[in-house]
Amino acid sequence: MVSTMKSEISRVGLDRSAPAFAERTVTLLGATGSIGTSTIDLLKREPDRYRVEAVSANKNAATLAALARELGARFAAVGDPAAYGDLKQALSGSGIEAGAGESGLVEAAQRPAEWVIGAITGAAGLKPTLAAADRGAIVALANKETLVCAGGLFMRRAAASGATVLPVDSEHNALFQAMSGSRRQDVRRVILTASGGPFRTASADSIRTATVEQALKHPNWSMGAKVTIDSATLMNKGLELIEAHHLFALPSEQIDVLVHPQSIVHSLVEFCDGSLIAQLGSPDMRIPIAYCLAWPGRLNGPAPRLDLVRAATLSFEEPDLTRFPALGLARRALESGGLAPTVLNAANEVAVAEFLARRLNLVGISALVEAALDAALSRNWTKEPESVEEALSVDHDTRLLARSLLPEIAAKAS
Repeated sequence: MVSTMKSEISRVGLDRSAPAFAERTVTLLGATGSIGTSTIDLLKREPDRYRVEAVSANKNAATLAALARELGARFAAVGDPAAYGDLKQALSGSGIEAGAGESGLVEAAQRPAEWVIGAITGAAGLKPTLAAADRGAIVALANKETLVCAGGLFMRRAAASGATVLPVDSEHNALFQAMSGSRRQDVRRVILTASGGPFRTASADSIRTATVEQALKHPNWSMGAKVTIDSATLMNKGLELIEAHHLFALPSEQIDVLVHPQSIVHSLVEFCDGSLIAQLGSPDMRIPIAYCLAWPGRLNGPAPRLDLVRAATLSFEEPDLTRFPALGLARRALESGGLAPTVLNAANEVAVAEFLARRLNLVGISALVEAALDAALSRNWTKEPESVEEALSVDHDTRLLARSLLPEIAAKAS
C-alpha cells in the first residue's frame, strides 16, 4: 500500500487489515431501526462468524429485549430512561445486563466488541459513537449527525485512538470501495448520487402542497421517516456532502452531486487521468452493511443481484437547487465551517419533526433551516467545536432558535 495513502486515508480504513474469517464481536447501536434490522438479518445468516456483545434502542424495551435474547447479547440499553424498568423486567432471568439513558448508550459502545455499528438516529448518537471510536473499535458509521455535528472532532479522535471508520451510507460506502487501492492525491473529485426522492419531477406548486404521506413514499428505498423526508427535500444529500468532506478529507469543490433516479450507481470517483470508477448494486442497504461487517473481506450477501439488462437505462441529472434549496444550504454550511453544519442539522431536525406533525409544509423545512443558519452565522457561530459538549450546546441552542422562528416561517411558507 502506498505510504501517502496511509497518511491521508487510513482514517476510513483503506489500509487496515483484519482476519477475513475470524469470529468478530459486534455491538449494534440502534438495533431496532432500519439499519439495525438489516444488520441483524445479515448476522443471523452467519452465526458462526459473529457474536453480539451489546444492543441498544431508543425506547422500545420489549422489542430490544427480544432481540437481545435472540442474538445472545450480553448487554442491552435504552436511550429513554423511562423505559429502563420495562427493559429490566423483559430481560429478567436472561442474564443480560441492562442500561438506560445517555450513560447506558455510552456503556454499550464501550463494551468489548471489535465492531460497532453507529446507527442511532439524531444527535443522540454522537456521544456513544465517539465512545466506540475512542477505544479504537472498528466503527461502521450510519449516524450522519456524528460527522455533520462534530466531524472534525470525531475524525481526529478516531485517528488518535487508532480506530477504523467504515462508512455505511450507500453513497459513502460506494466511494470507499471505488477509492480502494488508489492514491488519495490521484482523486480529482467524487460524485454522490441522489435518487431525487418522490418529488424529482414535481412542480414547485406540487412540492408546496405535498402531504406527509406523499413525502414518505420514496420510489426506491425503504427507510425511516426522518431520512425519507430528508430525501424528499434533498437535505439527505446535503448532509452526505458534509460527511464526505470529513470521511475523505475533500474540500467542497471536489464533491459533486448528480440525481440518478434508478439508484443503481451509488457514487463515482473521478481520477486525475480521466478514469471514472463507480460502485453499482441493487438499492438494498444490506450491501454496504455486509461490506462493512466483513471488511476487508466480503460476505455472500442476500441482496438481489443487479441485472443490468433489466435495468436497461441509467440516467443522470443536475440537481435543481431552486425547487430543492436544502442542498445549497448544506454546501453553504460546509463552506462556512465550524459549527455551521451543526446548526444546519439541528434546525433541519426541528423542521422535519414539525412537517411530520403537520405544522409546517414541505418548503417550510428549507425556509426554517435557512432562517436559523442566517441567524447563527450573524452571531459568528463558525468556530470549530473543541468538545462534544460544545457541539451539543450549539445543537440545543439552535433547536430553541428554530422553534422561536417557526411561527413566522410557517406563516410565510403556507
